[in-house]
Amino acid sequence: MREVRIQPPCPNQPDRRLNLLLSYAGWQPDPWVERLPRLLEPMGVASVRAQSGRQAAEVIRTTPIHIAVVDLGLPLDTCCSADAANQAEEGGPRLLEILNRLAEPPPTVVVRTSRTHRDDCRDLSTALRLGAFAVIDRLRSDRDLELLLEVLRRCMTRFYQGRWPG
Repeated sequence: MREVRIQPPCPNQPDRRLNLLLSYAGWQPDPWVERLPRLLEPMGVASVRAQSGRQAAEVIRTTPIHIAVVDLGLPLDTCCSADAANQAEEGGPRLLEILNRLAEPPPTVVVRTSRTHRDDCRDLSTALRLGAFAVIDRLRSDRDLELLLEVLRRCMTRFYQGRWPG
């Protein structure tokens, strides 16, 4: 798996009006997390990517986040240890908890990792309990990417009255 570097947006760039946290579990070779920033950057959206719960926590500590996309399958660390399966379940919900505890929690879009009906119910319950604005299934097609863009537009309308934060 390729390492995703965290690149906080430069605060001195006037064209950057919104910071979007994209957490991604790295399950697909051509992920939406690579395409989405290219679509949003011309509009002034700085996409800050994290590949683990620890990376995302560091981003939150150093960069103001206006909207967060949280993959529930996010591992806690990017290491390839024997207990990676256990860590995969910890990173996403822990990141939701961190975001929920902020003085001003950003709207959060949760990407769930559907496996069984029971997992779906548990993921949905966790996301809603921790204040998620929306819960969507893993993005697999361009249509799914369009759905995410629509959800992000609704976040802007609901939480920022259609205006850029700040």
